[in-house]
Amino acid sequence: MQVTDLELLIDAALEAGRIASPLAGGRAKRWEKSGNAGPVTEADIAVNEMLEDRLRAARPDYGWLSEETEDDDARLSCDAAFVIDPIDGTRSFAEGSRTWAHALAVVRGGVAVAGVIYLPQRDLLYAAARGAGAALNGQAIAPGERAEVDGARMLTNRGSLDPQHWRGDVPVVERAYRPSLAYRMALVAEGRFDAMLTVFPAWEWDVAAGAVILDEAGAAVTDRAGAALRFNNAHPRLPGIVAGGRALHAGLMRALAPA
Repeated sequence: MQVTDLELLIDAALEAGRIASPLAGGRAKRWEKSGNAGPVTEADIAVNEMLEDRLRAARPDYGWLSEETEDDDARLSCDAAFVIDPIDGTRSFAEGSRTWAHALAVVRGGVAVAGVIYLPQRDLLYAAARGAGAALNGQAIAPGERAEVDGARMLTNRGSLDPQHWRGDVPVVERAYRPSLAYRMALVAEGRFDAMLTVFPAWEWDVAAGAVILDEAGAAVTDRAGAALRFNNAHPRLPGIVAGGRALHAGLMRALAPA
C-alpha cells in the first residue's frame, strides 16, 4: 500500500537528519552563493540530492521546488509539488547552532497540504497533514490563546518593528528570534510563542511546511497583507508572514500599517 504524503515526508526528513548532523558545526565545506544569496554547504547539497531522488521517485507526477535546485517552470503545470528547504538556517548549521531545520512540504492546488519541520539536533519533529491536525513528536499541539498584542511573546526580526510598519505606536512585545523561519512558525504552532512576524519577503521553501502545521494546529497564518498563503507560484516568494493564535493574528493585522 502506498504511504501517505506525510509519511513520505517524515521518513525523508529523518534521513536528512542522518546525513546532515555529522557535518554540522563547521565540519562541512562551505561557500557563498552567487548574487549575495547567502551561504551553502556540502550538507545542503547532499540532503537536497537525497530528497530529490527519494521524493520524486515516490511521486513522479509531483513538481519540485527547492532552495538548492535550479528552478524549472515544469512545476507550474503540476497540481501537486514538493516545496523543500534542505537546511533552513544554513549559517547557523555551519556555525554550530542547533536551531537549523529540514523543512519539507507538499502543496496541492497552491495550498500546503502536508508538512514536516525537523530539528535533528533538538530531537523535534513537527508534522501536519490537511484535516489530520498537527503534532510535535507525535503529540497534538495548539497555539496560545493570547489576544493582546502588547506584551505578546513574538518571534520577529528587528526590522519588522520599525515604526514605518505600524499604524500607531510600535507595540511593546517580548521579542525573540530564531535563525530558521520554519522553526519560528513551528514554535508558534505549539504555543511556545504567541506570534511570529516578518514584513519582508519570504521564500516559499522557508514557510510552506510551517503554513500547514500552523493551520492544522489551529493558528492563523497569512501574508503581510492578510491574504491566504498560496504556493508553487512562478516567482516563489511571499510578501511577508504573520502568524499567531486567531485573536492575536487579528490584532496584529489591525495594528500593522497597510502593506
